[in-house]
Amino acid sequence: MSERGVQTESPSDGKMAHSQLHECDVTERTDKVWFVSAEIYRQTGYRGNHPLAIPRIGTVLTLCEQLGWLAPQGPRAYIASPQATEAQLRQFHDEAYIHAVMQADAGLAATPAWRAQFGLGGMENPLFEGMYQRASTAVGGSILAGQLAARGGVAYHPSGGTHHAMPDHASGFCYFNDPVFAILSLLQQGVSRVAYIDLDAHHGDGVEAAFVDDPRVLTFSVHEQDRWPGTGRLQDRGRGNTFNLPVPPRLNDSEFDVLLQHALLPVTRAFAPDAVVVTCGADALAGDPLSSMALSNRCLIDAVMALIKAVPSAVVLGGGGYNPWTLARYWTALWGRIAGHAIPTDLPADCVDTLTELSCDLIDADEVRPDWLHTLLDARREGSIRDCVPEGVATLMASTDMAWPLRAAIQTTDSLSRNALYV
Repeated sequence: MSERGVQTESPSDGKMAHSQLHECDVTERTDKVWFVSAEIYRQTGYRGNHPLAIPRIGTVLTLCEQLGWLAPQGPRAYIASPQATEAQLRQFHDEAYIHAVMQADAGLAATPAWRAQFGLGGMENPLFEGMYQRASTAVGGSILAGQLAARGGVAYHPSGGTHHAMPDHASGFCYFNDPVFAILSLLQQGVSRVAYIDLDAHHGDGVEAAFVDDPRVLTFSVHEQDRWPGTGRLQDRGRGNTFNLPVPPRLNDSEFDVLLQHALLPVTRAFAPDAVVVTCGADALAGDPLSSMALSNRCLIDAVMALIKAVPSAVVLGGGGYNPWTLARYWTALWGRIAGHAIPTDLPADCVDTLTELSCDLIDADEVRPDWLHTLLDARREGSIRDCVPEGVATLMASTDMAWPLRAAIQTTDSLSRNALYV
């Protein structure tokens, strides 16, 4: 067991290597895509006014079934996620913490000592019936997704993405850290190098901490600056395979394209992974009540597809997201793209009814936009590129010891400028 809690074998030399990623277009392997989920996610587990007490995965499953992209049963049904065993959970989480989650769930009460030690029972990480089953099923789904993806293909597990949980305590609405287990699963299947890409509005702190010393794993988090948990600064580079790119509020699609093309994709290519794990938090979308980023789902879906098409194996997870309309549309459309389905311009009536029935205490009725009810794909949200975006990209890329073409271009200029990013 390493100091961070992840059980690993002795890693091989994992320094970044200059080599091209494999070009494996998902549309050419539609027989090697899997949707992993479980019936427990048809209903929300959280209660009251918690930000996660909204319809999420259940809506995605319903929309996919209504569109004919999933079937209730048979070969086109989703693959049922198993519940992770206690032995599997111990590969990352401390035994005392696992038992505390189990006992707190069974008794639906947490002692003051448990609350202080394990982060259980407060407003952030409340107790609710089925908490242990729900959290351990997310882990089981990510383990399964890694096993499936290692065969060559894409495993989609939107019920996953709980990237804040730590080995010994709950954090940020997350009880167990299923992205860590997706990465471990791939490594245990013989994958030698994994790139973890976090596109949630909040820093993927738990995953970064888990693998900061592991040269087989690259972590790259794009998140809103000055937002909880307050970690993931631009200068936080770990041992060299850790990348963080905090972005300003109201980030638009044009700005995201800059960081995708000139930081995220080049860094991933340089690492030359055999697999990627992507956390696709819907809180990076315009309209989410817990962030102020302003991206379209079309922009994020294109980014995810660019990442997963370039490697033989990919696990795509969910994450945050507190607007039930934008989340459902994003994760449904993302599955459509992964599985090679045509995305309808206008949704059929039963899908419109499903979206119309949604509600959220954090979003007033007059804030629900008509396109949230009638379409899946957003129009792109173009905008001006503020200087801080290319400057942040340039600073990040200049911090690496690799001979990046972009870095060379930047160094030939007397000052950082937007034009330096387009050579």
